[in-house]
Amino acid sequence: MGYKVAVVGATGNVGREVLKTMAERNFPADEVVALASSRSVGTEISYGEDKTIKAQDLATFDFTGTDIVLSSPGAKVSAEFSPKAAAAGAVVIDNTSQFRMDPDVPLVVPEVNPEALEGWRKKGIIANPNCSTIQMVAALKPLHEAAGIKRVVVSTYQSVSGGGKEAMDELFNQTRAIYVNDPIVKEKFPKQIAFNVIPHIDVFMDDGSTKEEWKMVVETKKILDPKIKVSATCVRVPVFIGHAESINLEFDREISADEAREILKNAPGVTVFDHRQDEGYVTPEECAGEDAVYVSRIREDSTIDNGLNIWVVSDNLRKGAALNTVQIAEELIKRDLLG
Repeated sequence: MGYKVAVVGATGNVGREVLKTMAERNFPADEVVALASSRSVGTEISYGEDKTIKAQDLATFDFTGTDIVLSSPGAKVSAEFSPKAAAAGAVVIDNTSQFRMDPDVPLVVPEVNPEALEGWRKKGIIANPNCSTIQMVAALKPLHEAAGIKRVVVSTYQSVSGGGKEAMDELFNQTRAIYVNDPIVKEKFPKQIAFNVIPHIDVFMDDGSTKEEWKMVVETKKILDPKIKVSATCVRVPVFIGHAESINLEFDREISADEAREILKNAPGVTVFDHRQDEGYVTPEECAGEDAVYVSRIREDSTIDNGLNIWVVSDNLRKGAALNTVQIAEELIKRDLLG
């Protein structure tokens, strides 16, 4: 059986990646509709190697008869249209921050908590977690099952693609401007991003954390375990695609680097590449276009009891967004939860 699938925000970075991922994975769709804002109506978007589809107007689209909606239009747009699509009978897999902490909306990484999908009918919406959270919990889940994680201290190195096409353009334009001695124009970022790092993603909260850091804390607790303590520092770096994370872990029981390495080698969606030599680790540039969550630099932390350090890298547009969204839809079909 094939499904009617609507991709909302189809002309954006994530929307295009969703369509690409669906085609690569031969998603069972009889009909695929691309939806975008009125200014993008008629834009042709690639779907597979030899097919394009034209964007239709989200504002006037009738979701009746649509089975699955894969939505990445931004939180404000999603707040309006995801409930409309759900009310029309579709299951909405929402890639924005709008519904993630709603207690009636499952927040899902298929390799980590697929059982949460059972609750999707409460609102007809399933939330896709934040990109930095997805790759972290994919690596943490098997370690938590083995030794019980008490505390996580994570510093992220997040690429500009997490801020959308305009952010990528700003990095490119600023880099070029530096080489030709033109003025640096700042529009998307509060400070120069070219040849710089910015410890500020999203808005500041009352406690001094940024909202990106808050997301990592609360989403990890919702997905993995509410008892885990999480401290996050999120940093934007001058990389186009791929997020990296330096993660310090404290466990309930002793776990060696060798044991952790073997556990992670058998974890779904995780690839261990950990050699203590030059080039024996994965960087964002190398993970771009890849589906896996890569783990490197696995080593014991002698400054605390039962401590480990790991380095985690993943393509934030793939596993951090589009791939995870499509995998959720595949898991719904596999578990026969759409009927």
